Amino acid sequence: MATSAMAGHEIEMMGAAAKSQRRGESLAERNRALFEAQRKARRGPTPEVFFAKHIDNTRLVKADDPERRREMRQFSAVMSMLFVLVMVYVWQHFLAIEIGYRVEAQKQQVEQLREENRQLRLSEAQLTDPERIDKIAKQLGLDAPQPGQVVRPDGSESNAPVWAQAKAPALGSR
Repeated sequence: MATSAMAGHEIEMMGAAAKSQRRGESLAERNRALFEAQRKARRGPTPEVFFAKHIDNTRLVKADDPERRREMRQFSAVMSMLFVLVMVYVWQHFLAIEIGYRVEAQKQQVEQLREENRQLRLSEAQLTDPERIDKIAKQLGLDAPQPGQVVRPDGSESNAPVWAQAKAPALGSR
């Protein structure tokens, strides 16, 4: 009988709490009301008492478990190997990325050198143009050479016919 009365009283308190919540009551007021309801629902006038029990574990010695130690060593070895494999993979990945950057930089350098080579060939073609050289020579007051005016370093004449000769290549001694 007493339990049913207490259950009915708790249901009333819950209903009251729900109504008070609807009215916008603050959280602190709701908690205070619930605490009072619990205090009234206790049997008898005695308050609840808790005793603190202090336990001294300083004298305890941990038992050695060889199976657990073996399992932990195996686990540590497996995790170490996994870590090493992951680090090798990451190292290779970053190395591949770095090599890719180097390849791209060298491709750009090759393109720059090709463009520079093209510019130099164009410049050489412009500078060795016979019409340009003739024009500059005329500006400097130079004329075409007269027959017999050209002297070659080997002593041959420029207008004399020359026989074609095949010379054997000189072999150097080692």
